[in-house]
Amino acid sequence: MAKNNYWVSPDGDNWKAKKEGASRASAVFDTQKEAESYARGILQSNDGGELITQNQEGEIRSKDTINRRDPIPPRDTEN
Repeated sequence: MAKNNYWVSPDGDNWKAKKEGASRASAVFDTQKEAESYARGILQSNDGGELITQNQEGEIRSKDTINRRDPIPPRDTEN
């Protein structure tokens, strides 16, 4: 099974979101927060995966496992 990872990394003054193994970025944004939000949305709408964020020096700053969004979430029967 192939990994479904997205990398958020600096690109000059911008931030790019790139699927692991892709030859070019999926999208480029002005801020890191926008790029992370985009990648998180892509991962949630697909089968989930790992969101890996790099800092300005290219070092891994954080990793976050994103689960697939449940189209029919369980009902809260307690409240």
